[in-house]
Amino acid sequence: MTRVLFVCTGNICRSPTAEAVARHFIQAAGLADAIEVDSAGTNGYHAGEAPDPRTRKVAQLRGYDLADLRARKLEVLDFQRFDLVLAMDRGHLEIMQRLCPEVYRPRLRLFMEYARDSEFDEVPDPYYGGPRGFDAVLDMCEDGVQGMLEALRAQA
Repeated sequence: MTRVLFVCTGNICRSPTAEAVARHFIQAAGLADAIEVDSAGTNGYHAGEAPDPRTRKVAQLRGYDLADLRARKLEVLDFQRFDLVLAMDRGHLEIMQRLCPEVYRPRLRLFMEYARDSEFDEVPDPYYGGPRGFDAVLDMCEDGVQGMLEALRAQA
């Protein structure tokens, strides 16, 4: 079983979107017994809350279900529990590198390293922008997740 954790700031926009997209593609590919995903935030501002309503709305329009997801804060134990810990942007990666025990640092990466069709290497925070930002995040998550699954299949 490969375990993947997606990480953003508050775990209400970017990382839960990536988690929901990954769950969808993993299920569709019949890989639910091989790959497990979760998400967390570098900060606990929204711990216990559902994803942002704008995130849920955009995701639902494309057939992704975020209803059961709840925000949680990244824990040091996550670096041991997960085989791959993916940061949505460099700021998250820097925080993760500071928190992560040296032995687990090879597990840390930028999520968009897996993207195949994007010119961006970070997923921008849509929280303070308009609705188009949430669509753009979803596009990036679809691309990054598909690339990640291809890479994981190649390693198997």
